[in-house]
Amino acid sequence: MRRLNRKKTLNLMKELDAFPKIPESYVETSASGGTVSLIAFTTIAFLTIMEFMVYRDTWMKYEYEVDKDFTSKLRINIDITVAMRCQYVGADVLDLAETMVSSADGLIYEPVVFDLSPQQKEWQRMLQLIQSRLQEEHSLQDVIFKSAFKSASTALPPREDNSLQSPDACRIHGHLYVNKVAGNFHITVGKAIPHPRGHAHLAALVSHESYNFSHRIDHLSFGELIPGIINPLDGTEKIASDHNQMFQYFITVVPTKLHTYKISAETHQFSVTERERVINHAAGSHGVSGIFMKYDISSLMVTVTEEHMPFWQFLVRLCGIIGGIFSTTGILHGFGRFVAEIIFCRFRLNSYRSTSVSLPDGHSSNHLPLITDNSTH
Repeated sequence: MRRLNRKKTLNLMKELDAFPKIPESYVETSASGGTVSLIAFTTIAFLTIMEFMVYRDTWMKYEYEVDKDFTSKLRINIDITVAMRCQYVGADVLDLAETMVSSADGLIYEPVVFDLSPQQKEWQRMLQLIQSRLQEEHSLQDVIFKSAFKSASTALPPREDNSLQSPDACRIHGHLYVNKVAGNFHITVGKAIPHPRGHAHLAALVSHESYNFSHRIDHLSFGELIPGIINPLDGTEKIASDHNQMFQYFITVVPTKLHTYKISAETHQFSVTERERVINHAAGSHGVSGIFMKYDISSLMVTVTEEHMPFWQFLVRLCGIIGGIFSTTGILHGFGRFVAEIIFCRFRLNSYRSTSVSLPDGHSSNHLPLITDNSTH
């Protein structure tokens, strides 16, 4: 009874076989089929390797939503060197709410030499080269996001030479916390002092001939400081052509949440446009000499998430590659054999028709003569 049930089960499983086996005596192989099979296997191997590389890679997904956080403070990270002595310049922030943030709250004034050392010049050259490539290839920003915290520090390296030159510039570096509204961070002549109608700078005691707002922006960012992230103004250097010169940077800040397999941070991206002009009141060019960075906060927030292809999707794509190539090559091989057989059949038919045998009564026959043993002698 058990054997009967087992045999019935086995017969049922045989009937459900979707891959029937063909005896080898019925299988015909050919050189063309082997060539096509070799091409198919090579293509499958190549595409499988490429698909595996795609599976190992990740990509950045961008999502946009309204930024509802308007009560928190915005951090500004600053590292700017101005070609003037520290006692002659002052930096502060004034926002649309008429709130003044003094540089004494978080900025350090450090006397330095404006000219860079050879190693620092090489660092600046490489940073400017990266900036030019980022402007041309926007997809490189995804690579920077994914390599954050793994890259080398983007800060200006210290001088490797012991320069005996007296400091002729002022490095202003540190961070400030400001309201999350549009504002103006500026560096101009004289220290900032509070004023009932805003603020003012003590510039009367500074000689006009000492004005020189040539500057170098080693770093400027908003939000959490993330090593390895390159910002649009990093490495920027401007040389003033006149004592009364104004440099303006119009910045649009976009809140950004960054979630990768390495880090999870809240930072800010920004875009910038630049303008510079000489202050000449007689020619109608009014204003104050200095460096002005006017920033505005975007109402949209960007969430950047690093994603990876699921393993099941990789298997589905891999099966599609293998099955598709086998089916396609099989169809092409069958069609090629069909065309070849038609051509060869026509060629043989024409060769048969072109062969004729003369008969004794003057008629001709298109049939091939029989070849016997007697005719060969």
